Amino acid sequence: MKYNKYAFAIMLILILILTSGLSFADQDRYKRKYEITITNLTRGQVFSPPIVINHNSNFSLFTLGEPADAALAALAEGGDTGPLVDLIDGVYPYAVAGGPIMPGDSESVTLEISKRSRSRLISVAAMLVTTNDAFLAARNVWFFGKYKEIVDAVAYDAGSEINSEDCMDIPGPPCGAPPNDHPDIEAEGYVHVHAGIHGIGPDPRVDPAMHDWRNPVAKITIRRIYH
Repeated sequence: MKYNKYAFAIMLILILILTSGLSFADQDRYKRKYEITITNLTRGQVFSPPIVINHNSNFSLFTLGEPADAALAALAEGGDTGPLVDLIDGVYPYAVAGGPIMPGDSESVTLEISKRSRSRLISVAAMLVTTNDAFLAARNVWFFGKYKEIVDAVAYDAGSEINSEDCMDIPGPPCGAPPNDHPDIEAEGYVHVHAGIHGIGPDPRVDPAMHDWRNPVAKITIRRIYH
């Protein structure tokens, strides 16, 4: 009798394991995969690791003419996606690139979305690191997933930090300073299209000939993966 109890227990465990395995495989069948490729079109700006978010109309990275929230400001001033991830984790699918994107280079991320999801919007954002608070963004790209979609991304100013163009305040090369929000100096206070680099800072290493840009600054390619 005791042997039969043990055999039954072992059989039950095996059934649970097999069922669990089938369940995970079944879940994978009901996911859509997308490859999002970000291409840096600038001459001298490095992009921080971009974040890609699948969302619905309830979420927006920002509204032009309105103040940037703390999560967007963290990305725009220091390339930090952590606060934005904290905001959306468990609510919207997202992916963060594994590293920065050099001028002329591309980086791809894979985004997995449930086939049952009704969210059809994709947004992408990253910092232009040789700036105070410039970031690229492609917002609310409507994508059905049947064809490849290519869109442009322009550079915006978060309006959260004064554009000093001073290496003491710029985290990217050739500077390497920690983000500095200049609490004693009032910035623009709202998100707007960035005016670029003008050479107004005290350090000649921040050079408009190298670090300025013309929009668009990035090409975003969205492609469905079928395997």
